[in-house]
Amino acid sequence: MPAGPLTGRIRVPGDKSISHRSLMFGALAVGRSRISGLLEGEDVLATAAALRTMGARIERDGDDWVVDGVGVGGLLQPDQALDMGNSGTSTRLLMGLVASHSITAAFTGDASLSKRPMGRVIDPLSTMGTSFTPSPGGTLPLMMEGMQPAVPIEYRLPVASAQVKSAVLLAGLNTPGITTVIEPVPTRDHTERMLRGFGAELTVEENQGERVIRIHGPADLKPCDITVPGDPSSAAFFAVAASVVPGSDLVIENVGLNPTRDGIFRVLELMGADIEDVDAREVGGEPVADLRVRHAALKGIEVDPGIAPSMIDEFPVLFVAAALAEGTTITSGLEELRVKESDRLSAMAEALSLAGANVEENDDGLVIEGTGGKPLAGGGPIATHLDHRIAMSMAIAGLVSRDGVEIDSIEPIATSFPNFTALLDEAAE
Repeated sequence: MPAGPLTGRIRVPGDKSISHRSLMFGALAVGRSRISGLLEGEDVLATAAALRTMGARIERDGDDWVVDGVGVGGLLQPDQALDMGNSGTSTRLLMGLVASHSITAAFTGDASLSKRPMGRVIDPLSTMGTSFTPSPGGTLPLMMEGMQPAVPIEYRLPVASAQVKSAVLLAGLNTPGITTVIEPVPTRDHTERMLRGFGAELTVEENQGERVIRIHGPADLKPCDITVPGDPSSAAFFAVAASVVPGSDLVIENVGLNPTRDGIFRVLELMGADIEDVDAREVGGEPVADLRVRHAALKGIEVDPGIAPSMIDEFPVLFVAAALAEGTTITSGLEELRVKESDRLSAMAEALSLAGANVEENDDGLVIEGTGGKPLAGGGPIATHLDHRIAMSMAIAGLVSRDGVEIDSIEPIATSFPNFTALLDEAAE
């Protein structure tokens, strides 16, 4: 039977992107930074462990985390391989950090991470002087040898990727001169906002529709106290759930609404979702609000591919909303989803079809014919491919299916959202 309505107030874990960066920049500042609201998922803890191995002190203090940094240029030679687990963000950003230090580091990861492409980071960092010995195909495990002093470069991003942009900017922190990244398509800008907060000399300007980001090195970072806003990617699962489960009226507190990350909420509103921003405010340079989401009849739309970079991780749960909307939802321009933790296009097409949805898979997107609000049949077992977002998306689909949805494993959810099922139970009581 479909679940009861989602009501009350919940708070999702801290933003993953901001959590990773707050630890890294704290580790490169001279002095003590305090972080509240840090996401304590496996991915972020992998970043913390790697930074400790390179000399930073990172400890939990009550509900907060305290980071005593070593200063830009002060990272130490790690005495063991850096195990990145499942975290692409940790890997790509830490490769950038190490690139301009005279240290050698080995990066390893789990089976899923070891399939993901690292060439997109290896290319620009190699031109700065870093040398790499990756596995065949440019993947983990890999060995890298940083270069100090590294060579400043001007790099135009060939693929919209905040991780690649951030890797180059982080390498630029310890590189004498000006390192420039040119972004033809804007991507999430947490790195730029936070580096400024830590005192880096960083400029962003628009030039003929492109963003030109310059960082002056070597930088001198000052410690910072950071409150991490709630992760919009995590909030998205609950926003979709409250939109599709009849009778729901749910408040999701303290959600980060950075304009490079809030695409899912804008697309849901275009589909007819009832989402209200309550008490909009700014915390640590990032826009934040409480989201009040009430059940609404959703309608299928054609999603503008231009919005994809601001919601690339939220497409799996958007597909669930589309499966319950009235009419057809068309998505395109999503080739990037094929190289995430899994091939998310084929994984979601297969999962939703198994649960009774009407889905057609194209090279760069899905076309979904919705039920008009009627519950899905349900079924399974669904193959999550060890991908946390597939697992959570299909758990939401299960709330609005007659027979429920069986998932092969919920273990991957711990990488980004350890208390997901507990919060879901709490909201649906």
